[in-house]
Amino acid sequence: MRRAPREALRTRTKRRRLGSIVLKGAALIAFLYILTPLVFVTWLSFYSQSIPSYPPQGYSLRWYSQAASNQQFIDAFVLSAQLGVIATAIGLVLALPAALGLVRLRFRGRALVSNILLMPLIVPGIVLGFALYVFQVEIEIRSGLPVIGSFWGLVWGHVLLTIPWIVRLIVASLEGMDRAQEEAAMNLGANRFTTFRRITVPAILPGVVAGALFGFVSSFGNLEMSLFLVGPGRTTLPISILQYLQWRIDPTIAAVSVIQIVIIVAAMLFTDRFVKISRVV
Repeated sequence: MRRAPREALRTRTKRRRLGSIVLKGAALIAFLYILTPLVFVTWLSFYSQSIPSYPPQGYSLRWYSQAASNQQFIDAFVLSAQLGVIATAIGLVLALPAALGLVRLRFRGRALVSNILLMPLIVPGIVLGFALYVFQVEIEIRSGLPVIGSFWGLVWGHVLLTIPWIVRLIVASLEGMDRAQEEAAMNLGANRFTTFRRITVPAILPGVVAGALFGFVSSFGNLEMSLFLVGPGRTTLPISILQYLQWRIDPTIAAVSVIQIVIIVAAMLFTDRFVKISRVV
């Protein structure tokens, strides 16, 4: 009689171990699937020959120096960074109260508003870019304002890319927050603004920073929508890379890509050390 429960326990233990092994194996395969292109791009950036071929004839750092000395890439990088910073700042100003309203308020159409705020992640970039271009054409025709191809027209387009990330991650932070701390602060005499500044903001800061980082990355690397909104003399880094590939196929683009990856990863690791965004992401 005692052997049956023991055998059942052993069977459940074996199944759990097997499930754990399968899960870890699937995670490893997914991890390798994601990292494999990055490994090959990094490897390609050190090739010495101009035309990529295998096996490599040697290794060199000249493509990195060529990328760093290319004025077109430098100007495009500066413009993309400016766009990302400004669009993220505006997105934070708009998304923070929106996230607070979605979590703290109960109203009709709440789910609809949440879906609308996440819509830029669902709509294809080309469709979104064309729609914004048509919208800017209508504004310029009716108001006479020089909107088409302007810097601020491009900024407002990129704001739409940052809002979904910021809203989603701040909402996640607010939903995981213990509201008893806010109630205790207000019971001790703090007003709503002081409670928000001293209790709520520090509690949701990882979500705010994570949303800002993901919003900046989505803006910095956007290509499809930017193609419709850039004006003469303005080229973002993804567009500059695309234009370069139309005439050359040397590893300079791989070097530029590796530099972007290193900057983004370094920024995320540095930020996570102080804000702990890993608690949200």
